[in-house]
Amino acid sequence: MPHYVKMGNIPHKRHTQFRKPDGGLYYEQLMGTKGFSGIQSLIYHINPPTQVTKATKIKDIHLEFEDKDALAHRHFRTWNTEAGGDFYEARKIMLANEDLAIGVARPNKQMPYYYRNGEGDEMLYVHEGKGKIESIFGELSFYPGDYIIIPIGTTYRVVLETEEARFLVVESNSAIVPPKRYRNEHGQLLEHSPYCERDFRTPEKIEAKDEKGEFEVRVRAQGMLTSYMFDFHPLDAVGWDGYLYPYAFSIHDFEPITGRVHQPPPVHQTFEAWNYVVCSFVPRLYDYHPEAIPAPYVHSNVESDEVLYYADGDFMSRRGIEEGSITLHPSGLPHGPHPGKMEESIGKKETKELAVMIDTFRPLRVVKQAHDYEDKNYMYSWLPQK
Repeated sequence: MPHYVKMGNIPHKRHTQFRKPDGGLYYEQLMGTKGFSGIQSLIYHINPPTQVTKATKIKDIHLEFEDKDALAHRHFRTWNTEAGGDFYEARKIMLANEDLAIGVARPNKQMPYYYRNGEGDEMLYVHEGKGKIESIFGELSFYPGDYIIIPIGTTYRVVLETEEARFLVVESNSAIVPPKRYRNEHGQLLEHSPYCERDFRTPEKIEAKDEKGEFEVRVRAQGMLTSYMFDFHPLDAVGWDGYLYPYAFSIHDFEPITGRVHQPPPVHQTFEAWNYVVCSFVPRLYDYHPEAIPAPYVHSNVESDEVLYYADGDFMSRRGIEEGSITLHPSGLPHGPHPGKMEESIGKKETKELAVMIDTFRPLRVVKQAHDYEDKNYMYSWLPQK
């Protein structure tokens, strides 16, 4: 939750002299969004962050989409995606549109370089594994069930503390924030919000790395990945303050909203961005009307595509779904519980499911590499079982 944070050493007043022990100046950097009108932080470096020794284009970033065919519900089994590479190399993008890209990653190597997304925020959902985000803002630990929000322009790398890990990855073209309806005019979370500020974890410590050598930062910007070399460590900040920084929120701290009858998906909303929302399905009590049907009713996504990433438990309205499954229910087609699931849900008191839902307000396209993991019979899974 973006609120004011101060870490390390900073001067008493901004844009004034802040000197090192040897008398030299620290280098102040304003990192902000929306020009000078959005949220921002001031970072104080040992070295000028502008001093690059070499810049080399690595590649164009291009997704190869499938040719359009009959509109259909889709199911991708990502559990068996190959583990390999560092956190950035391991990404496999499955779905994308003009606003975001959705994929998975199973890294099993450490990142020997740092990374910066200059095109938008990133959201990582930690399915398995633990470690820490090392960034210009300090260190932030992560654990299974964590959402990690990394704002645009952050120099960071993922350090694994397990042999491998599994992530759901969202690359966003806009800021990812808590929903406006959860906040008052000052930005504070309201009492009806399913979480509060104390549930959000900010960087835990900052230690300036005053090191000389050869260090690489790979930057995504303008549809390219470019390598920038520095002769000093890029994480050389002695302190910072402001509202822009990475943070973590555990899905296990999301407090579900329940009612006498089935509640619509917006009660599960966790984050919002331009043209999409992120929701959390967590263990919760079922509806308590004496004649309630806990399974969701059939619904049509007339103006949005619905993506579900299944993380754990038994998703009560589906069959044939497993951990790591990604389903896509596109706009224009009704969907709902599989046959028998409505009757099966009656009388049940609670669900243990854990899933992340992303609703997009522009159609998603399927990336060709997703075909390797597709359950091609999913569209017909609503037919009566023989």
